[in-house]
Amino acid sequence: MLTSAAAQPSASVTVLPNDSLVSVPLNRPVHLTIILPPGYSETGPLLPVLYLNDGQDISSLHLATVLDSLYNAQTIRPFIVVAPHANVDRIQEYGTAAQPDYLKRGSKARAYTDFVLTELMPYVQKHYRASTDPAQNVIAGFSLGGLSAFDIGFHHPERFSRVGVFSGSFWWRSKKFSSAYDDDTDRIMHSLIRQSTTKPAVKFWLQTGTHDETGDRNNNGVIDSIDDTLDIIKELEKKGFKGETTGNQSDIRYVEVAGGEHNQKTWSAIMPDFLGWAFGK
Repeated sequence: MLTSAAAQPSASVTVLPNDSLVSVPLNRPVHLTIILPPGYSETGPLLPVLYLNDGQDISSLHLATVLDSLYNAQTIRPFIVVAPHANVDRIQEYGTAAQPDYLKRGSKARAYTDFVLTELMPYVQKHYRASTDPAQNVIAGFSLGGLSAFDIGFHHPERFSRVGVFSGSFWWRSKKFSSAYDDDTDRIMHSLIRQSTTKPAVKFWLQTGTHDETGDRNNNGVIDSIDDTLDIIKELEKKGFKGETTGNQSDIRYVEVAGGEHNQKTWSAIMPDFLGWAFGK
């Protein structure tokens, strides 16, 4: 007799919290949390991979619980989560590889990009059933880790096809806020998009919360985190990326969470939307 899906035994992910590798460019051991899909074995087809910054926050994101729910609802394809942990140098390792901000934060962002591309990805592809196909690779992050993920994904479409950014730090700037500061020229990631001579084959999922912050530097009634993200979308569209109005052909999904805050609680709650976008059946 056939049983209903609800009566089927629950499938659970496997969390490996203690993997690690020693990084040469970062000059430190990097702790990894790996999450394997239900039924994972060492043989079989290669799987898509989500490279997720700020792996130290996996528990507070309740990511294993979110994944279990989505797998049991059969709404996502099997994939591997690879989450490198940040350490005390987080504000130096995350940022934009091309340049640090005006306070020289992000001074190790180029080294972090090097770590992801030349150490982390080869390590995962050697030790797990991880795909090498850029169409199967996704990179994402939160806040400053989201800026890092966007920078890496935008500049390396030969490695990634999708990017997820939760409350991204798109305020990252080359000048301090003053009479000399100009949004159009001094926000670093916006300028990098504008200066790009190509349209990389990458799609973007971008999220903000209406309570991400209270700052409104241009006094237009919209908080800066939302303004900065919407302006990223405008820069992408100027490069030829298709916005959400193009429906299924869109390159960009923007999710604004009413009441959403700049914290793991909000990011965990909206995680199913991102994972469905990135790995949905």
